Amino acid sequence: MIKVRLILVGRTERGFVADGLAHYLNRLERSLQVEVLVLPEAGRGDPAHQQRAEGERILQAIKPGERLVVLDERGKHLESKKFAEHLGRWRDGGVRQVAFVIGGAYGLTDAVRQRADLLLSLSAMTFPHQLVRVLFAEQLYRAVSILQGSPYHHEG
Repeated sequence: MIKVRLILVGRTERGFVADGLAHYLNRLERSLQVEVLVLPEAGRGDPAHQQRAEGERILQAIKPGERLVVLDERGKHLESKKFAEHLGRWRDGGVRQVAFVIGGAYGLTDAVRQRADLLLSLSAMTFPHQLVRVLFAEQLYRAVSILQGSPYHHEG
């Protein structure tokens, strides 16, 4: 299976966000190797400054040859099964490592979006970047479950 890196801007909040993220990461580790890289938030300055500073850190964190999926509200909407199929095609095509980026509170720069192999949106709605961590971790777990033929994903 593919090695996965989650590149997150800023520490995960305590409480239900941290618990939910840990829950799905623990479940994922049974099926694939997951590394979490937490990049510091820019902290100060206007939103544009913070986006730029965080964007530079994200781009520096990407490894050569690594596929990059950037979660962004402007991204492509994929049903869970289609997302799983996309990961399956990469896996079957010899891709060994995929990084998933979840930016900070002010979003991402165009440079980060342009570097993406897949720009992905979880919904037409906007969610707090902290909550996106839990939602995406569940979707990643669901995709792996679909690829493994697990009954976790129910077709309705």
